[in-house]
Amino acid sequence: MSNRWRACIFALLLLAAAPAFAQEAPAPGANPPAPVAWSSLAPEQQKLLSQYGGQWNSLPPARQQALAHGSERWLGMSGEQRDKARERFSHWQSLPPDQRHALRGRWQKFQALPPNEQARVRENFHKFQQLPPTQRQMLREQWHSANPVQRQQMIEHARERHEKGPVPRPAPQAPRPQRR
Repeated sequence: MSNRWRACIFALLLLAAAPAFAQEAPAPGANPPAPVAWSSLAPEQQKLLSQYGGQWNSLPPARQQALAHGSERWLGMSGEQRDKARERFSHWQSLPPDQRHALRGRWQKFQALPPNEQARVRENFHKFQQLPPTQRQMLREQWHSANPVQRQQMIEHARERHEKGPVPRPAPQAPRPQRR
């Protein structure tokens, strides 16, 4: 495997591990993360993480866990999934630093949400992705042109619609006979 691919895979693993680094410090009295023994990694993981082999024991346990988890995920991906991950990472690298910082901040906010809220955000994201591109663009433009008060109103309106459930559509009526 070339050094370029190793560097790319390493960067993808770091990206996959980023949420572990972004987490808050554990509460007092909470169990700290347990270290991961190099020998406990599968041979494929050791090969993927070979650049850490000599310094593995000096890495913080949270980083060891994140890298082990990331390598496990990488190895579990199909070729197509790996290609998509490389593509996403390439896109990530092309973003300006301020945009990457903003995205990290949003990711941390998302991670701080309770699981039910995370599920709702994911559901809304998938619904948004299902919309036709023209409608998605229109909604983006509305959002970007709205001021903070209008955005809050949009959010509240969407929540109200979500709580009420889908609006039933009236049943189609049979055509009426024409009068002469």
